[in-house]
Amino acid sequence: MEYLAGQYDVIVIGAGHAGCEAALAAARMGCKTLILTISWDNVALMPCNPAIGGPAKGHLVREIDALGGQMGVTIDATAIQIRMLNTGKGPAVHALRAQADKKKYQQYMIQVLEHQENLDVRQAMVETIRVEDGQVQGVLTQTGAFFAAPNVVITSGTYLKGRIIIGDLHYPGGPNGYFPSTELAASLREVGVQLGRFKTGTPARVDGRTVDFTKMVEQPGDSDPLNFSFISSRFERKQISCWLTYTTEETHQIIRDNLHRSPLYAGVIEGTGPRYCPSIEDKVVRFADKKSHQVFVEPEGADTHEMYVQGMSTSLPEDIQLAMLRSIIGMENVKIIRPGYAIEYDYVVPTQLKLSLEHQTIQGLFTAGQVNGTSGYEEAAAQGIIAGINAACRAQGKEPLILKRSDAYIGVLIDDLVTKGTNEPYRMLTSRAEYRLLLRQDNADQRLTEIGCSIGLVDDVRYERFQRKMERVEQEKELWSKTFVTPGNIRLQEILEQKRSAPLTKGLSLFDLLRRPELSFDDLHSLLEYDEARETVDPEVAEQVEISAKFEGYLVKQQAQVERFNKLESRRVPPDLDYALIGGLSTEARQKLIARRPESLGQASRISGVNPADISLLLVYLEQRRRRDNGGNGE
Repeated sequence: MEYLAGQYDVIVIGAGHAGCEAALAAARMGCKTLILTISWDNVALMPCNPAIGGPAKGHLVREIDALGGQMGVTIDATAIQIRMLNTGKGPAVHALRAQADKKKYQQYMIQVLEHQENLDVRQAMVETIRVEDGQVQGVLTQTGAFFAAPNVVITSGTYLKGRIIIGDLHYPGGPNGYFPSTELAASLREVGVQLGRFKTGTPARVDGRTVDFTKMVEQPGDSDPLNFSFISSRFERKQISCWLTYTTEETHQIIRDNLHRSPLYAGVIEGTGPRYCPSIEDKVVRFADKKSHQVFVEPEGADTHEMYVQGMSTSLPEDIQLAMLRSIIGMENVKIIRPGYAIEYDYVVPTQLKLSLEHQTIQGLFTAGQVNGTSGYEEAAAQGIIAGINAACRAQGKEPLILKRSDAYIGVLIDDLVTKGTNEPYRMLTSRAEYRLLLRQDNADQRLTEIGCSIGLVDDVRYERFQRKMERVEQEKELWSKTFVTPGNIRLQEILEQKRSAPLTKGLSLFDLLRRPELSFDDLHSLLEYDEARETVDPEVAEQVEISAKFEGYLVKQQAQVERFNKLESRRVPPDLDYALIGGLSTEARQKLIARRPESLGQASRISGVNPADISLLLVYLEQRRRRDNGGNGE
């Protein structure tokens, strides 16, 4: 029997990485918020790899943190290893990656949720989204509890009509053996949400005591104290190594001999899988000439022997999984703790959404995370914080927060999903960002903390710390710009000779000298005369000074590109625009524009099938309409 169980400003369905960020954002912005999850034991679950960050993904975590989100703080507190990747390349693609203690990560996040003001947490299976006259009214659970709210954020991950597949065995299920959410999928279809079908997979987990690490290459963490969050204290954590090994010809032959037992090739799996994280059987077929593939053996926590076998995602039968694992170097006697599996699930076709992640035709319905067709914890959390912010903004009568492609990787992610859509699980890549020299992980706070503060998500402590950092950066840059060295400086001569840098022929400021690629902040630091109170320089400050010196010209050029980009982005397209009135548009362009309802000319220009000629016609029409609305005076 149905009963009214509570009234809220914002309800979040699902407590994965997207759900946690969405609920915390809405609650921290002052909204009465409820988060509902199928099981309180799967909050912030890591059903796939036990890691946060990596190329592009690390950028997302830093941006979430700069906006006032939680993921960065939580991984800093529970990481068992952290490394900076791509250090041999430029700062635009430097990326932090941390191994997480999966259980401690969950426990930490649960404590944060439970202690958050304005946030109620509850275990419940949501079966119905109630919508009346195009407006969300609330949600109904399996037990008959109705929770009323004008704003609902769905972050159901891979649980929506989930199906687990191992060999010829398949059954309804969510990740790690949890229940799927079946009725919710039907409810979404009933209210007019278009759903698609994707699949993803995970490898077996093995007993580390049965692995011979002496045959593998150790992958230790960095010795420097590194953090994702801009507010975490720097400390030296105890690091646990990962290990690198390889598949063999025997591994590949076992897979080839058993492809007939693979659900992927037997037609059992219907959903499309991720291009950038294929199963091992898919890799062996697609790259038939490759003799071996990398395999990383990663710890799942500090207090467990369970290890994650990255690179061996599979849905093959369990006996075949064991055989192929034992053919890998160093795993000849391995024992499986949990078999790998594939999971199929429904997802929301993201082109139905606005850039705020609200549904185009159902007011107050937001979706975020893997349910929008993405893969990865970081992509989910990034959408989650934006959906939570915008649900709160809507509850408070404020304009939504829209991050542009030139603002953040989060802006690139959401714009790609909403504007272009995706026909496979979407993964964030640095190559997707046009302005990646500006969108570095090191300057995420400079790009987004002011925004987080303006919407009420960044607290005073974080904001004051950010301001102090920026003051120190400016002071340091000024000192380097005002400190000049001459060719007669003996200490400088020694440094230049040691670094094989050309001798100085005239006086130069240290800031200009720092532009040389072979010289670093640490190389030249000793040439400065500091006050006693400024003997040490924070590594974050030093990093910003060095990047400013070395890339100033490139940054200026890219900023000019952004300004040109923003001209199109600033030209808004009315949501009620009748595209049938615009003569000359191609049939495909008209159909795509009607379906997508772009919010700006810039977004319209990125829709597949809309060409530059269509944009020109649209621009002329909008200008004529503006002049007509202004009485024909052009003002």
